[in-house]
Amino acid sequence: MKVDLLIQDVRVYNSYFKKFTEGNVAVLDGRFLYIGKQGTETFEPGEVLAGGGRYLIPGLVDIHLHIESTMVTPETFSFALIQNGVTTIVPEPHEMANVFGIEGIKEMIRVSRDCVVDMKYAIPSSVPATSMETTGGSVEIADIDELLRSEEIICLGEIMNYVDVISDPECKTNQILRHIRKEYPHLVIEGHVPKLLDLDLHQMLFAGVDSDHTHQTPEGMEARIAAGMFLEIQEKSMTEEVMEYLIKQDVSEHFCFVTDDVMTDSLYKRGHLNHIVKKAMAMGMEPERAIYASTYTPAKRMNMHDRGAIAPGKIADFLLVSDLRELAIDQVYKNGKKAYDAKEAYVQAEQPRQFPDHFYSSIQLSPLTEADFTVQADAPDNRYPCRVMLVQNGSTFTEDHRGIVEVKDGELCWQESPYGLIAVFERYGKNGNRGYGLISGDTIKRGAVATSYSHDNHNLLVVGHNPHDMMVAANEVIRNQGGFYVVEKGEVIASLHLPVGGILTEEPLEKTAKEVEQLRRAMESLGYQHYNPIMSISTHSLPVSPALKITDIGLIDVNAGKVVPLLLM
Repeated sequence: MKVDLLIQDVRVYNSYFKKFTEGNVAVLDGRFLYIGKQGTETFEPGEVLAGGGRYLIPGLVDIHLHIESTMVTPETFSFALIQNGVTTIVPEPHEMANVFGIEGIKEMIRVSRDCVVDMKYAIPSSVPATSMETTGGSVEIADIDELLRSEEIICLGEIMNYVDVISDPECKTNQILRHIRKEYPHLVIEGHVPKLLDLDLHQMLFAGVDSDHTHQTPEGMEARIAAGMFLEIQEKSMTEEVMEYLIKQDVSEHFCFVTDDVMTDSLYKRGHLNHIVKKAMAMGMEPERAIYASTYTPAKRMNMHDRGAIAPGKIADFLLVSDLRELAIDQVYKNGKKAYDAKEAYVQAEQPRQFPDHFYSSIQLSPLTEADFTVQADAPDNRYPCRVMLVQNGSTFTEDHRGIVEVKDGELCWQESPYGLIAVFERYGKNGNRGYGLISGDTIKRGAVATSYSHDNHNLLVVGHNPHDMMVAANEVIRNQGGFYVVEKGEVIASLHLPVGGILTEEPLEKTAKEVEQLRRAMESLGYQHYNPIMSISTHSLPVSPALKITDIGLIDVNAGKVVPLLLM
């Protein structure tokens, strides 16, 4: 029997028994044909691969992530993923959709088609995430219908505005959910339901939202699984308590591992989904169960029944691993062909401009002055209680803290307060909105940071301790049509240019990773204390992430789902 590839003497992972068996594997036409003891006495292979007793496991499958979080293009992302054993992903491009609407989604899909890694897209369901922010684009029901007609779509991306889903039957998100359940009843619907329990949680499930990828606790996981919700565990949820629950309870069918957001320097140094699998094993999970949660259950969740296992008829995406607990990847095969070999040079090709010209000129803001960081206050001269966004290390959640600030001559005396200023400027040329707030906690203590990479609306976000540094940082973002700029004493001390929509770079992975690392260190040098300061600051404008956030509309009480005043009078 002729086959394309015969892999001899390997320990093959069997997903159905969650164990390894010794044998040979035959591949034909990009799919597994046979797994067992028979070899060259039965098969006439075009190529023989000596397994040498190594482990053969399915290609890793990540079903919840945002390529834009790494701030690189799909091609660069694919280049990084394949080296880390990830062969299939389900990206949700809601960052690009917030900037360019349906055109942004289509362009991301288009530039992904020739990537080595399979990219099965999710439709962003929450663009904008709330009605309390200005975005460059939106995704409406008609857009969803068009994408489902014209593109290869695998699911409806995370439903983020859980407050409206629960409290407003006629909100846009509920209209989308009703439409999907009626017109596309088999389409998977992804969710974002942080901290919800009891009736609130059950209402989300009743609306059709049956997964959650947010920060988990044992109590929350128990409630979700009991109600029939699928869990997607990202690294920030991998506490000792959560891992103990996943290891000791019989819940293998109810969760998988995902990455969600991975910074470029982390991707370059530590890896991707493979890093999470290694961490799970280091925390006590048996390798067979960690592999299951990164291959079989994610593929099953997304109805990708053609992958996620090594079995006859499945797509021949696989890794050859020499050290299982270290997940030491020797080779990666995609569709039965070698895509990566650790012993061979793997160099990223230069990328030409991949997107339409207007994607490189998306920031419609005139240069700012120091006066733009003066905050007007309609109040008599006095000291007033105020809201302060309190940044916390270890989480992208913030606290709604109470402080005291002085008002004098109709202006907020924020520079004389113990707080920094946070400001958001609408960047799309739609209304000129700007929002101001006070910030404290584990954030910078001097200087300024400005960025157009601010979830999910990607308006211009500036945090600082003096108007001059804030002006310099903001104007660098505007002048360069996007990026991250860190300023101290009027000088740029670190930067990252993001010209594609103000959120992506086309520079190579290694160069970008080094710049991101320098950016992180510069923010830390100004006093930022956080495991991921870049992600932390960029989510200050995310009005679906508790508890106090800010958009161009103003300060947002996320749990109440409303705009709230800075001063408490």
